[in-house]
Amino acid sequence: MDEVVVERAGVHVALVRINRPQVKNALNLKVRELLAEHVSRLAGESAIRCIVLTGNDEAFAAGADLSEMADAGAIEMMLRQTHLLWRAIASCPTPVIAAVNGYAFGGGCELAMHADIIVAGEGAKFGQPEVRVGIMPGAGGTQRLARAVGKFKAMKMVLTGGSVTAMEAERMGLVSEVVPDTDVLSRAMVLAEQIAAMPPLAVTQIKEVLLAGQDASLDAALALERKAFQLLFASRDQKEGMRAFFEKRAPEYEGR
Repeated sequence: MDEVVVERAGVHVALVRINRPQVKNALNLKVRELLAEHVSRLAGESAIRCIVLTGNDEAFAAGADLSEMADAGAIEMMLRQTHLLWRAIASCPTPVIAAVNGYAFGGGCELAMHADIIVAGEGAKFGQPEVRVGIMPGAGGTQRLARAVGKFKAMKMVLTGGSVTAMEAERMGLVSEVVPDTDVLSRAMVLAEQIAAMPPLAVTQIKEVLLAGQDASLDAALALERKAFQLLFASRDQKEGMRAFFEKRAPEYEGR
C-alpha cells in the first residue's frame, strides 16, 4: 500500500494524501521523503496550479513516528537532514491547501502550517505535544506557530503540549476556515479550483511576495510587491484578463 497517494483531482488540481491509517498517518522518514518528492514534481508541472494535501477522516497526521527516533542520537538526527524534505514543501511555488480532519499534532501540525491555506473540520485538533516526550518541535512548530498566532498563544501550546480545537485555531489565526467534518475535502477542492482558475503567474507572484515580505521590513516588502506588480504587465495573462473584463467574458489564462 502506497504511504502517499497522488491523484489528479481536476484539470489543474492535484490531491496528495497521506495513507498510513494504521498509525494515524504518523510521519515516518519514508512519508516525508515521498511528500517532498511528489510536491517537488508537481511544482514543476505547469498544468498543476494548486495542490491539496490531506490525510483521512481520523487524522491529517498525528505527529512524527516516534519509533524511528526514540533511540536515535543527536548526530544521527542531524545527518538525516529532514529540514531539506520540509523545505521542498515550504518553497513550493504552487499554492498548497491543507485539508485537515482529526488530529494534526506535532509534525502533522507543522506540516499543515507549511500550507498556504488550512481548511479544518469541526472535529479537528491542532497541537505541538513534543515537550511531553522530552523534545521540542523541530520543523517550524515554534517559529511558524508564533508567526501565525503570536507569542503568548504559541508559548501556551508548545510549553504545555496542549491542543486546541478547530474553532479555537480559527480564532487564533491558525486556520483559514472551519467547515463540517464531512465537507473538508470538498471545500478544499472548491478553493483549489478557484485558485487554479486564476492567472498562474499572478498567483505565483502573490505567494512569493507575501511569504518573502513577512520577514522583511515594510519598505522592503512594499518594494518586492511593487516590482512583482509591474512585472505582471509583461504577461499575456494580464492583457487577457483586462481585455476579458472590458469584453464582459470569462478570461482564458495560459500562464504566460
